[in-house]
Amino acid sequence: MMSYLEDQKRRAIALRDNYFKDPGGGIYDNAPHEYVLIDQILNIWSGIREDVIDYFTQNSIAFWDSVNKPSGNLLSSQIACLNHLFFIRQREDIATVVLQNLDTNVVRAIRVTKNENEAGFVVFEENGSANYLNERSRIRGGHATSLNAVMLGELKDSSLKLFVLEWKYAEYFNGSSKVNDERGGLRLDTYKPFLDDPSSPLKPCNLAGIFTDPFYHLMRHTLLMDQMVKANEYGATDYLHIHVIPSLNTELLRSNPAFPQLPGLTLNETWCKLLKTPGRYLSIDPKDLLEPAQYCLDTGSIISYLQMRYWN
Repeated sequence: MMSYLEDQKRRAIALRDNYFKDPGGGIYDNAPHEYVLIDQILNIWSGIREDVIDYFTQNSIAFWDSVNKPSGNLLSSQIACLNHLFFIRQREDIATVVLQNLDTNVVRAIRVTKNENEAGFVVFEENGSANYLNERSRIRGGHATSLNAVMLGELKDSSLKLFVLEWKYAEYFNGSSKVNDERGGLRLDTYKPFLDDPSSPLKPCNLAGIFTDPFYHLMRHTLLMDQMVKANEYGATDYLHIHVIPSLNTELLRSNPAFPQLPGLTLNETWCKLLKTPGRYLSIDPKDLLEPAQYCLDTGSIISYLQMRYWN
C-alpha cells in the first residue's frame, strides 16, 4: 500500500504538470526532486503571493529550505500553512469563526500587533518578544524555535487566549533522538532547565524520548508558548496548541517514534500523556480547521484553491 508521503508526491507531480506548468526538478535538501518547482514563487497562491513575500521580507523572516524565497517544495508544511492562513490576516470575521470552531468560549478574534509594521489576525513564525528559551539564534523561521502561526482570541470572561498552530503535511519521523547527534549536548543545555522547572507544562519523562521528533518540536513549541503566557505577551493568560495534520497522514498520526522511551500508541495519546494539562492541545485536519471560512464572504477562490491543492 502506498504511503501518504508517496501518494502526495504523486499528487504533487500531477499538479506540477497540470496546474503549475512547471518542469520540476527544483532543489530540496541539496538534490533535485520532481515534486519541487523550479519557479519557487508559484508555490504560494496567487491571491496572497506578493503580500507573503513582502511580509517575510519586511519582518526578516526566513523561508524554510531557501531563506529568501519560498520553498519550491510542493510538500512544504510552511507553504501549506501560509496558503491556508495568510488570507485571514486582515479578515476579523474569518479569524473569529475559525477560533470559535476551536473554542466555543471565543467572542471575537483580536488583532495581534507584534510591532508597528506587523499587525494582523495571524502572526507567522512567532518567536516571542524576548529570548524566552535562551536560544543562540533569534531568526524567525530560522535556527530558533518559531511558532508557525499565532492568533489571539477574546473569551466570554474578557480574558485573552493565544491560539498557536503547528503545521504538518506529509511528514513522518524515523525515531532518532536529537540527544544523540552532534548538537545533542547543546540542546540539553538549552531546554532541560525548562523541563526540570517545577512550573514546566510537561511532566518528567525520558529525555531521549522527548528529544525525538515530532515530540521534540512539540516540546519546544509548548515551552515557548508557556513562557509567552507567563510573560503575559499580547495580554494572553492561556493558550491552546493546535497541531494541524491531514487526517490521511496516518503514518504520523498513528505512530509513536519514541516508543518505548515514551509510552503511547499514537502521536496524540503519547503527547497528551506528557502534558500536565492535556486540554491545551488538540489535533485537527486542515479542512476541518477552515470549514467555517467556507461560509464567509469572498472566500470562494481560496477555498477552491485549497480543495484542488490539498483537500481533494
